[in-house]
Amino acid sequence: MQAIASAFHDRGIAVLAIDGPVHGERRPDGSVDPAVAKAAFRDAWRQGTGRESMAQDFSCALDALCAREGLHGLPMGYVGVSMGTAYGIPLLAAEPRISVAAIGLWSAAYPASAHLLEHARRIRCRVWFTQQWHDEIIDRAGAADLFDAIGSNDKRLVAYPGGHRELDGERLADAVRFVAESLVRA
Repeated sequence: MQAIASAFHDRGIAVLAIDGPVHGERRPDGSVDPAVAKAAFRDAWRQGTGRESMAQDFSCALDALCAREGLHGLPMGYVGVSMGTAYGIPLLAAEPRISVAAIGLWSAAYPASAHLLEHARRIRCRVWFTQQWHDEIIDRAGAADLFDAIGSNDKRLVAYPGGHRELDGERLADAVRFVAESLVRA
């Protein structure tokens, strides 16, 4: 998240970051071990933790942000891959203030993810959807199904070589460019 925030700050764009249900300060044990967080996320996702309520958390955070002087009415974007896509799709379906999103690394076939297809159909913002071509966690067909379900008239699927990983390097630069240029146009 630091790399994403820094890339937007370098372009003069403010960033709001929110921890997922079992990450960061939301973790009751305070663990920052990535392996512990991944295992906790997989369990929480399958149990339904935050699947729908994270969108409400995000919207409440946007309400608080927009209440600040000088921020109401500014264009907003969303960046969230992997878990950020799983929790972000319901937000993007319900939040008209978001005009552009960089998402991906998720699949409709991933356990407990079929509900995302209906949410994806209601997304209307511009979408940049990334996929790792050799992703060992997220299957290509399920990712394509999720991308196809996105209801936006302006969406693109961008594939990169390699396995599942965070946004970095060229992928990060491409995602930031897509979102930043869309926000500047807005």
